[in-house]
Amino acid sequence: MTDGEGARRVEIKDGDQTVAAAEVSRRAGGTARASLHAASGHVAPGHRADLVDAVVDSPEVQESTRLEATIPLGDSETLDRLRERTEETTTRPAGSTALVDASVPGDKSGRHEDLAGQPGRPPAGDPPADGEPPRA
Repeated sequence: MTDGEGARRVEIKDGDQTVAAAEVSRRAGGTARASLHAASGHVAPGHRADLVDAVVDSPEVQESTRLEATIPLGDSETLDRLRERTEETTTRPAGSTALVDASVPGDKSGRHEDLAGQPGRPPAGDPPADGEPPRA
């Protein structure tokens, strides 16, 4: 899915062994593309999810609004984690891979949801000055 030019390689290692890797790139129009795959044979649970986290947290994805990813068909750990970390996620099979299209969540200006005014959160407005107690 990526052409390799300008792509970042992300690896998850178990000791000296690379157990999962991805190539991530950014395209025009606010779309990031990633190709995720794990080593053949047994890969301990959690490594595929760690790869998804590293990909979604990469600058290429964080600076994008959409993510297009290819993953091995049947890789439920990777797919489940992609669904947890993205929004409006759709998948479709394509040969031995699954194509995943998703929205990257978050406010692009600060990548944080405005929680002011919600229970347990400070009211909207200016934050308290240094030394002032937080508002209830």
